[in-house]
Amino acid sequence: MTSRRRFLQSSLLAAGAAALPALGAEKNTAVSTARPAAASGARVVSTWDFGVGANQAAWPVLADGGSALDAVEAGARWAEADLCNNTVGRCGNPDRDGVLTLDASIMDGDGRCGAVAALEDIAHPVTVARRVMERTPHVLLVGAGAQQFAIEQGFPKQPLLTDKARAAWNEWRKTSKYQPQINAERLDQAKPGDKTNHDTLGILAIDRSGKLAGACTTSGMAWKLHGRVGDSPIVGAGLYVDNEVGAATASGVGEEMLRNAASFLVVELMRQGRGPDEACREAIDRLVRKRPQASKTLQVCFLAINKHGEVGAHALHRGFVYAVCDANKRDALLDSPSVYTTQQT
Repeated sequence: MTSRRRFLQSSLLAAGAAALPALGAEKNTAVSTARPAAASGARVVSTWDFGVGANQAAWPVLADGGSALDAVEAGARWAEADLCNNTVGRCGNPDRDGVLTLDASIMDGDGRCGAVAALEDIAHPVTVARRVMERTPHVLLVGAGAQQFAIEQGFPKQPLLTDKARAAWNEWRKTSKYQPQINAERLDQAKPGDKTNHDTLGILAIDRSGKLAGACTTSGMAWKLHGRVGDSPIVGAGLYVDNEVGAATASGVGEEMLRNAASFLVVELMRQGRGPDEACREAIDRLVRKRPQASKTLQVCFLAINKHGEVGAHALHRGFVYAVCDANKRDALLDSPSVYTTQQT
């Protein structure tokens, strides 16, 4: 009876996946077969093209035999301080009230995790998140309480909003139109060929001992309501790591990750036997089935690595890229397959 039930469940899942292409116009339904092969040692992967720089900051830790946790923190810190991007760290765009707030999470493969949200005037939210994990009984601190904790831990309070971000906010106030765009916070301001106008940095690593860790850091959506928190600091939504299975991170419109416990879902699909690419694709498929109309105007991206070092990714719309770095593949930037191959309207 159990075998027959499993057979029927598998058949129903296959039938549902086969029916999915009817939900959109032009779609790419093939699962990528070009995912990086299993790594023989350490490996780090990150979202978007600025993931190359994050990987470069993380790789020396792994190359020296350091922990995956130290590596992902190093990569995220690079994005928060050295990268000047309008959706991550010190150069992020503010909310609708002109206030820059930062979110971050970090998770070890043993289940320990920490996060901060709506943090103001602290340059390295990912390290504050790690302090929450290691020095408190809590997982998530927010707002003024997160800032108070950071200052008590010795982090300097400093203004982070740049003149460029303030000018962009003043320009936005002329219309105050808020509409998240696919692959860009401000698509109308992106230059042709510019791929750095995205959002979250998600970074995942496996070290020489086979242990996993991950981190997320972001300034969130530009012009958001003050107090809005996306998926990045929410464990299970923007990030999830389990040494027994693998790790996943998400990028795109955070509300969709929150609605679907998305990164946890990807890891659980890997636990059931899917490869990282298959797990990312199935998570996307579920989102489309639940919200077929909304999915045409939102971007959702997943990146995953399993305990064997295999890497996979999938996006709702084309344009998502991710970076891979290990002893044999340094600074590789790969295009993710997507459900929709053209932007839907």
